[in-house]
Amino acid sequence: MEYHLKNESIAWYNESEHYSFPKYTSQLINWANQNAQGTRPRVVGQLSELFPEFLNSTYRVTIEYWKQFYIMQHPDAFREATDKIYSQIENLREAIQLIDRDMVEKWVEDLIINKTFNGLYVQKAILASLADLKDTEYRLATPEEEAKGIDGFVGGVPYSVKPDTYKTMGHLSEVIDAKMIYYTKTKTGLKIEVEE
Repeated sequence: MEYHLKNESIAWYNESEHYSFPKYTSQLINWANQNAQGTRPRVVGQLSELFPEFLNSTYRVTIEYWKQFYIMQHPDAFREATDKIYSQIENLREAIQLIDRDMVEKWVEDLIINKTFNGLYVQKAILASLADLKDTEYRLATPEEEAKGIDGFVGGVPYSVKPDTYKTMGHLSEVIDAKMIYYTKTKTGLKIEVEE
C-alpha cells in the first residue's frame, strides 16, 4: 500500500499547534529570517542533533515535552532569533516604502537582461580577466574558431572555456585544440581553473 501524508496531516496527528498567519506575512518573515540568519544553529542550536537527543531522553515524546526539553537546552533562543528577524522586518518595512512601479520595472529588466547575460555568458569576463592577469590582450573567437571549440585567445593562445561539469559529461572524446579553462559558479562569483 502507498499513500501520501500531507504536512497538515502530520501536524494534526502529532497534535501540534497550527498558527494561521495573514496572507504574505509568513513569506515575509521567512525572507527576513534568511537575511537575518535568525534560526541558524549558532542561534537556535543544531536541531537535527538535538531532536534525536530528545527522542533518546527520558521525556515522553509529546510536543509539550519537546518544547520543555528544547527551552532547557536553549533558554534564550526564541528571544535571540526573534530579535534578529524582527530587526530585519524593520529594514524591510523601510525598504518596501521605497518600491514603486518604476523600480519594479527596472528590477525585472535587470533580472532578465543583465543578470541573465552575466550569469549565462561568462566566457568574455573570464578571458578578459585572464588577459589582465597575464598583462596581455584578448579577443573572442570568430565563428570559424568557435566551430573548433575555441572561445577566445589570450596573448595569442587559444582557450576553450567550459563549466567544471564538462570534465565529467562524456565530451572528453571531443578534441579541442586549445588550452582549457574550467569554471565553477560559487555563491560569490566564479572559481576558475586555467590549464597551463
